[in-house]
Amino acid sequence: MWRQQQGRFRLVGCGVEELRRCRREREAALRKARRERQLVSKRLLRESALEEAEGVAAILGEAEIQQFLQLAQQGTEGKQREKALVNLRRGLQHLEIQQTFIRLEGSMRTLIGLLTSNQALLQLEAARCLHELSHSEQPAVAEACLPATSYLLTYLSGHSSDFIELCLYTLGNLIVESEAVRRQLLPQGIVPALAACIQSPHMAVLEALGYALSQLLQAKEAPEKIIPSILGSAIPQHVLRLLHPGPKLSPGVAVEFAWCLHYIICSQVNNALLITHGALSTLGLLLLDLAAAVQRTEDAGLELLACPVLRCLSNLLTEAAVEAMGGQIQFGDERVVAALFILLQFFLQKQPSLLPEGLWLLNNLTANSPSFCTSLLSLDLIEPLLQLLPVSNVVSVLVLTVLCNVAEKGPAYCQRLWPGPLLLSLLDTLAFSDTEVVGQSLELLQLLFLYQPEAAQAFLQQSGLQALERHEEEAQLQHRVRALQETVLHG
Repeated sequence: MWRQQQGRFRLVGCGVEELRRCRREREAALRKARRERQLVSKRLLRESALEEAEGVAAILGEAEIQQFLQLAQQGTEGKQREKALVNLRRGLQHLEIQQTFIRLEGSMRTLIGLLTSNQALLQLEAARCLHELSHSEQPAVAEACLPATSYLLTYLSGHSSDFIELCLYTLGNLIVESEAVRRQLLPQGIVPALAACIQSPHMAVLEALGYALSQLLQAKEAPEKIIPSILGSAIPQHVLRLLHPGPKLSPGVAVEFAWCLHYIICSQVNNALLITHGALSTLGLLLLDLAAAVQRTEDAGLELLACPVLRCLSNLLTEAAVEAMGGQIQFGDERVVAALFILLQFFLQKQPSLLPEGLWLLNNLTANSPSFCTSLLSLDLIEPLLQLLPVSNVVSVLVLTVLCNVAEKGPAYCQRLWPGPLLLSLLDTLAFSDTEVVGQSLELLQLLFLYQPEAAQAFLQQSGLQALERHEEEAQLQHRVRALQETVLHG
């Protein structure tokens, strides 16, 4: 980023292209980290906490399992058949019984036969048994459920919302387990089935669908084999509809589908399509809604939705289609910046680990948009931004990067940055031991001195050269330190 020219060091091209390149590299690393920090998990539906605590009096052997299956299949009374499946289901909460069950010849075939029964209560109990198996810690147990997947998909078009919800969570658990499961589900029509199911009016069904879809989207083969099919369906439009703020917005549903949208965006398969469908506008409105919500309540659960929303916006703003229009979100820049700072203050008090998410979005907003930089200045938000510097090195780097975005817009912007608390804050960050924090501080100082020479004199008067001297021997910083020393001493 720095080179010597005519005996002096100077910032190449005023730093604009280099800043953009560095930002791209950081974003790529962050995006990769976010892709790898997945939420793959299994979920278990049980009727009550009491049932979970009951378990079984003794470990079932093969004979008991066979007896329960036989009673469920051939019993003369409906309640007797149902009770046999209830006892089997409780037994299947134990790993050793699950393993015994799948080893028994014909056991899964019998269970699937009961799943396809014309008696609703037997169907439901058989589905619950499958659900217990799908939640197993052992991949072999869950994979034994493969013959049931086509039936589970078929029942997604049924009339019982409770049964559909159970099928969706079971499918979600199976999807997590292996590529073999997903490879079977795709030709069986899981994408069309989910596209039909997403129109359900039942919030519990939609939340379960969001879970199943998020597990599907996190598969390693998703960008090539799954996401193109999903983008070709009506699912993206419905996801955005379910994320649109308003009285019908369900927090649980919104969290599930915000993560789904995040995984689709991270795949970079066709983000232009999402932008065409209005993803930026929906997410921007949701950001405003979240900021209003944190002012009304201290509910710490709000960060569950805020995190994926911030990531989605941050990633979409790096798309060429958005950068071409200056990073606009199609409504007032000041409203977006103000909302983001409300969330940053909320995170600072309640969830500091989310501060980098908000700052990363602010970085992407200000990187190519003079109007967002203007909003930052006109709302007097530089000082609140500087107050975040002591939180952590990661936060410090992002804060300094945002300030670099403002400074590189030119003299008019640097005049608004100085005089003020900026110079003293930068003298403090030069005392940091973290190389990246110091390097970003040097970059900001160079931009500030380039466009506001008076700041260099103030830096000199406040022992700035001594602050630079401690980094002269650091290999990663020495060229930038010398360049800044030259600028301060010779202008």
